[in-house]
Amino acid sequence: PEKLSETASAIQVITSEDILRSGASSLPEALRLAPNLDVAQVNSHDWGISARGFNNTVANKLLVMMDGRTIYTPLYAGVFWDVQNVILEDIDRIEVVSGPGGTLWGANAVNGVINITTKSAKDTQGTLITGGGGSLLQDFGAVRYGDKISTNVFFRVYAQRFDRNNTLMANGNDATNSWDMTQGGFRLDGYPSEANAWTVQGDVYSGTEQGFAADTTLDGQNILGRWTHTISADSDWQVQAYFDRTWRRTPNSFTEDLKTFDVDFQHRFPLGERQSVIWGGGYRLMVDEVVNSAALAFLPPNRNLELFSGFVQDEITLLPERLKLTLGTKLEHNDYSGVEVQPSGRIAWTPDDRQTVWAAISRAVRSPSRIDSDFYIPANPPYVLAGGTNFDSEKLLAYEVGYRVRPTDQLSVSLAAFYNQYDQLRSVNEITTTNFFLANDFEGETAGVELSANFQATSWWRWRGGYTYLYKSLQPTSPNANPSVREGNDPEHHFLLQSIMDLPGHFQFDTTARYVDLRPSPVIPSYFTVDLRLAWQFKNLELAVVGQNLCDNRHPEFGTQEIPRSVFGKVTWRF
Repeated sequence: PEKLSETASAIQVITSEDILRSGASSLPEALRLAPNLDVAQVNSHDWGISARGFNNTVANKLLVMMDGRTIYTPLYAGVFWDVQNVILEDIDRIEVVSGPGGTLWGANAVNGVINITTKSAKDTQGTLITGGGGSLLQDFGAVRYGDKISTNVFFRVYAQRFDRNNTLMANGNDATNSWDMTQGGFRLDGYPSEANAWTVQGDVYSGTEQGFAADTTLDGQNILGRWTHTISADSDWQVQAYFDRTWRRTPNSFTEDLKTFDVDFQHRFPLGERQSVIWGGGYRLMVDEVVNSAALAFLPPNRNLELFSGFVQDEITLLPERLKLTLGTKLEHNDYSGVEVQPSGRIAWTPDDRQTVWAAISRAVRSPSRIDSDFYIPANPPYVLAGGTNFDSEKLLAYEVGYRVRPTDQLSVSLAAFYNQYDQLRSVNEITTTNFFLANDFEGETAGVELSANFQATSWWRWRGGYTYLYKSLQPTSPNANPSVREGNDPEHHFLLQSIMDLPGHFQFDTTARYVDLRPSPVIPSYFTVDLRLAWQFKNLELAVVGQNLCDNRHPEFGTQEIPRSVFGKVTWRF
């Protein structure tokens, strides 16, 4: 734990209030509230989410964790956002780190880390019932109940369900992509003593996504256990283990059954009076089984992928309460590229309690995934596209500087600038005019600025938001690499502004405005849109109406399908 104002990295924190007052109805919509993320809705159930560039539907340079469980598929080293669902009222906060986080977090924490933390069972006692419906979000409902088993053991159980309508085609017709999901789960938190705490939690889900040719069916389960022992205010250790199974089937495409077993340990302790050391290690086994189709295949279809990791980080106080230097590295071994080293150095200068200046140099890697080395189109030769059997990790050397200031008690501002050098990026190389293979023959650079602010204008009106500028230049390093096939389709500018307003008579009026610049390849026009939320609260009851994408009838955000203007109503009862 550390103060946000003194952290030597570009971090945004989305609070529970930010999420609920935005009118967000899903986790990806909540992530739009981080101005250092690029979030684009593709259709009813798919999203492109990334930081500092390289965004697409299979974005692979962003690490996402939920309550310590890594949300990751070895198919493409990214996230299936359609199965990441949670009751939004249960989220405590979302921490978004833009920039490399590999030293602590590991591979794929290249351009950023999203860390989602839900509330403890102790903080969710009683009953919550919420539901509603509308145009795009047709209907939804959730029930959560929390109680205590004894004076120091608390639990909650929940169930939720939603049905989402189709998005639209460019001609205004319905696209074929409606989506439904049913999910339930539990959480137990125990506090056997002041020095010890434990958590056990799990989820189970099942859903269907409509497609043009065939429907995709989904289901999964996970369970996690964690024990934390506090030695002193400056020292503790934690051990955690989880199991995660996810299954998806699309006829005439592929079926995947992925089982993940993970265990890790970390220990924090002081070294003398001016050093704080944290170290740890972990092991992950991913049992990935794919049923191929004639159109595409992962060969071999089944793989057992192992990941061994260890890390150490030392925070050194050079000048008490003024100057800190943080040095660390992570060592990992994966089955594709072997041993990877990810060092980092960060320095933070705090001239007073209202300002922090920081700078960092980091190395990060994106480990190869199955789509890089095992993917073939079609399933049998001659192949139109073949995986790179010698595909290596993608590498990043990142330079960052930042400044945080709180000029008044009501205003805080954060500014970060970065310059990234990428090497051995994925490329599509030509064998003949009709045969291609994947390789590491692209390189390039990105640079940009991230600005964010939080302003408490009055006791009843708060503003938050930010602006991001991104420059990206990529080029092939081999004459065989297709220069037009590049990773990501990123806007140069994007902007967010959220207004949270408490009105007389128990009313709330909230506004979220977004501008996203043109995406160049393929061209997706820029757009500006506004979401509005009007709510009325009386004791334990809340009634709300939310309008989304209100500035035009529909617009594309990523791809050919378009996101329509929509409205829904919501009722929430707590007791």
